[in-house]
Amino acid sequence: MVINCVLYREGKRQEKVEIADISEALKDDNAFIWLGLYQPEPEFMQQLQQEFHLHELAIEDTLTAHQRPKVEQYGQSLFIAVNTAHLSDQDEIVFGETHFFVGKNFLISVRHGPSESYASIREKAEKNVDMLREGPGYALYCILDFIVDNYGNIINSLSKRITDMEDNMFSTEFNRHTVEQVYRLRRELLTLRNAAMPVPEMCQQLVRFHEDLIPKCLRAYLRDVQDHAHHVTINAEDMREMLTSAMQVNLALVSVQQSEINKKLAGWGAILIVPTILFSMYGMNFSDMPELKLRFGYPAVVGLTAIVCFGIYRKLKRSGWL
Repeated sequence: MVINCVLYREGKRQEKVEIADISEALKDDNAFIWLGLYQPEPEFMQQLQQEFHLHELAIEDTLTAHQRPKVEQYGQSLFIAVNTAHLSDQDEIVFGETHFFVGKNFLISVRHGPSESYASIREKAEKNVDMLREGPGYALYCILDFIVDNYGNIINSLSKRITDMEDNMFSTEFNRHTVEQVYRLRRELLTLRNAAMPVPEMCQQLVRFHEDLIPKCLRAYLRDVQDHAHHVTINAEDMREMLTSAMQVNLALVSVQQSEINKKLAGWGAILIVPTILFSMYGMNFSDMPELKLRFGYPAVVGLTAIVCFGIYRKLKRSGWL
């Protein structure tokens, strides 16, 4: 459950802290603790509640998971829920969830479901001692920036897939597999858009109402995250519209092709109706059959039939039916 629990003082990594020693370490006003968790058990979270003095409702939310993205203030600390997304090895989008407990001298990140490790984010943040000296707000920014960057990477990957898919959509043949792919992709884009949409408002709320946790020097960084998340939302919606338009064009092309086939069938039906009517006369049972006593009666009927059929064919050919 515990990925890492480290004490930082003046922006520098000090030592790992045992869970039982957290309350003692928090007494140092010049230091903060960065604790990373993955799907913790209820008993462990109750222990953390006592060590960090967390609100019981926030503990309940992080144990329940499947929370909507939000920022909630409980006393002197914040509870933040964010949806995460990344591409699997099979190029499929997998969604997870990360919760944050943020105080003046601590940051707790709790990952739920499929999620990439934040170990590389911690290493990157530790290299920037000047910014990490600002406290847990900078660590929070680093993780939020990583989450939103993953949104952007998914958008770039899907853009290439959509370009390839459009080539198959602009066809006069109906491809059930391609249509199913488009539907699944539109659903994934909708989920990704819903994950990214609340992030700009959350960043704005952090900048405007929580100056004690987000120093002035960090506000520009959060506005950058806000801008990136906003672009992801717009791009996801635009891509969904493109897929909808491509699907409609494909169905229109298929309908036009079917209409052309129906026109050709109707044209040949009009041509064949002439010999059908004429030659059906010879199957009738009556004594005075036309042209039976004429020497050239049969050739004349066949020739007349051929001329009429050819005339209908030329007429339909000029009109574009054949």
